[in-house]
Amino acid sequence: MDLKAKSKWNSIYSDAEIKNQNVSKGLLENSHLLPASGRGLDLACGTGGDAIFLASKGFDVDAWDISDTVTEKLNYYAAENKLSINAEARDINLNPPSNASYDVITVAHFLERSLAPVLIAALKPGGLLFYQTFTREVTLSYSGPSNPDFRLGENELLSLFNGLKIIVYREEGLLGDIKAGFRNEALLIAQKPV
Repeated sequence: MDLKAKSKWNSIYSDAEIKNQNVSKGLLENSHLLPASGRGLDLACGTGGDAIFLASKGFDVDAWDISDTVTEKLNYYAAENKLSINAEARDINLNPPSNASYDVITVAHFLERSLAPVLIAALKPGGLLFYQTFTREVTLSYSGPSNPDFRLGENELLSLFNGLKIIVYREEGLLGDIKAGFRNEALLIAQKPV
């Protein structure tokens, strides 16, 4: 496990509260696309917004993050609220998901390009990927990582997941009125062929 990254994120999450909020925009606005039930993965879960949302919809959810501080808090929250969430401190580069094991995978504000084929393989046939993260093309209301390696190039999500059927894609960049709309991020919802 990357101990430097673990220490960094444990420090960031030391005072974090687990609440039923912080659901990624793509998942929240497109939840009507979800199957009625199944197995979900919230990858790089942070405070678990997507995991909590999926579990409240009846999914059995694995929530993985490199921070054991946040996953312990999420497991406590899940037990108190009787949600089917198994949060685990896990370095996905060293311990990736098994093939064809998830009906839904969510990723928000995390980018590790080499994991794209792993995530595609981890989806069951017909499974959905909800992916949303920062782009290099940013407005004045800048958010996200300063290192461009952790930001997407133009239409990069489309090429990373080109083996999947695109259901929803949104990346507005600097087009039009940059004070309105969905800026500084790209959002992809895609389905693994049956």
